[in-house]
Amino acid sequence: MVETMEYCDVTHIKPMGEGLRVCIDFVDALAPTEGVFVGNTGYGYLLALSESVPTATYPARPFRVNAGAFHQYLLLEKEETCYLSELKAGDRVPVYSREGMRVISAGRVKIERRELLRVRCTCGDRVLSSTVQFSDSVRFLGKENPVDAKTTKVGDRLVCRHDTPGRHLGKRKEEYIVEI
Repeated sequence: MVETMEYCDVTHIKPMGEGLRVCIDFVDALAPTEGVFVGNTGYGYLLALSESVPTATYPARPFRVNAGAFHQYLLLEKEETCYLSELKAGDRVPVYSREGMRVISAGRVKIERRELLRVRCTCGDRVLSSTVQFSDSVRFLGKENPVDAKTTKVGDRLVCRHDTPGRHLGKRKEEYIVEI
């Protein structure tokens, strides 16, 4: 198990209107509980899962993670980040699950305009959030089971990973910073 995975409580859900969202199409198949850590700020990230399970509106796409809004951080190896907008085909991306982590190359990065939803969570005194497409194909890893973006509700417990804000070009930097 990845020791840095913790749980946070969903405290607020807000429709964000339309915006750009990013799908990462990997060169390998992902399990239903594998995904990437994404977040709006450097305080922490939620685990966005692969589209390995069919839904009422989408067939399974086990190579894809619908990672969320264009501006979000994507957690990389060695505690580095990049913006989803910076990701490109050929980049090596860590994929996480409860069992651990593996690194897979992105075969394609797909950006489209979609309806977005902001999911805000707390864990102790930390506030984490992620902005994702409002779709049943977008799933987070919950404490018991995956939870899709359309049915996520206040009180759900989701897997998260804490971090400390302060980055310059994806590398950690000690500085005064406030992210909201």
